[in-house]
Amino acid sequence: MNEMQEEPVVYIGGRYTPASQAHINIFDFGIVLGTTVTDLMRTFHKRPYRLEDHVRRFHESCKYARIPVPLDPRENVEITAELVHRNAELLPEGGELCVVWFITPGENLVYAGSAAAPANLEPTFCIHSFPIPFRLFAHLFTGGAHLVIPSTRHVPPECVDPKIKNRSRLHWWLAEQEAHLVDPKAMPLLLDLSGNLTETSGANMLIVKDGVVLSPAPRNILLGVSRKVVMELCTALGIPFAERDLQLHDALTADEIFLTTTPYCMAPVTKVNGLPVGNGAPGGPVFERILKAWSEQVGLDIRAQMMGTVR
Repeated sequence: MNEMQEEPVVYIGGRYTPASQAHINIFDFGIVLGTTVTDLMRTFHKRPYRLEDHVRRFHESCKYARIPVPLDPRENVEITAELVHRNAELLPEGGELCVVWFITPGENLVYAGSAAAPANLEPTFCIHSFPIPFRLFAHLFTGGAHLVIPSTRHVPPECVDPKIKNRSRLHWWLAEQEAHLVDPKAMPLLLDLSGNLTETSGANMLIVKDGVVLSPAPRNILLGVSRKVVMELCTALGIPFAERDLQLHDALTADEIFLTTTPYCMAPVTKVNGLPVGNGAPGGPVFERILKAWSEQVGLDIRAQMMGTVR
């Protein structure tokens, strides 16, 4: 590592570049058509967590989207680990990173649809990082999340498969604005066209009913890495986990609801459409068992880290 490094580096255009010098062209398909595949990973103790899982999902998403990645998965893992090593040294004590991959088909200087694109586009591929803003998530652990069902519906898998993590997210923006009319801190929980629960704009949603952790059907959601961790921990703890179609009635009558996502791992939900979940307290017994097991796995108190009190 360059000991004189004074700002984070970004991997773009096949090389490490100071973050202040990393740019993409205004004619890029990521801007013109919103055609961007992405993924996001976090660190624990300033080391990558579930790196291979995220890289695998990213490459699978790119294959689905017909965007060739200029690195194979092994090279991607190596370069990402090096970027984390460089940028983590700029963090304060106790800080952690989120790492982002994104790729677009490249630049189209005629600013038209894909039909006018050059035959051999060079994809725009970038890996960058940012410090995890723990303070933005602390309220989830003290008061819990409020989920609101907006009128905006989830994009059907027949149009874009939600297993593909992408940035074509105007519908999520609209859903968030609608949810914020109810509660400025609310998160939208979208229904599919048949009225089944799907996911929020940044997290998977899981329900606990009679001791069983229930997930919306896989065809309608991103297969989150944090959701996968919860599934593994449920198996280890002997907690039943099932996947099926769920409706609003299931959420309003749940014993517990919680979210799973990379930055804060998991967080309790205390309200749905203004109604309390369970007794309305943030974190029920199943949530607490899983969070405790996850904290033991990574060697720190996840809740305390989000609250800024980790030792």
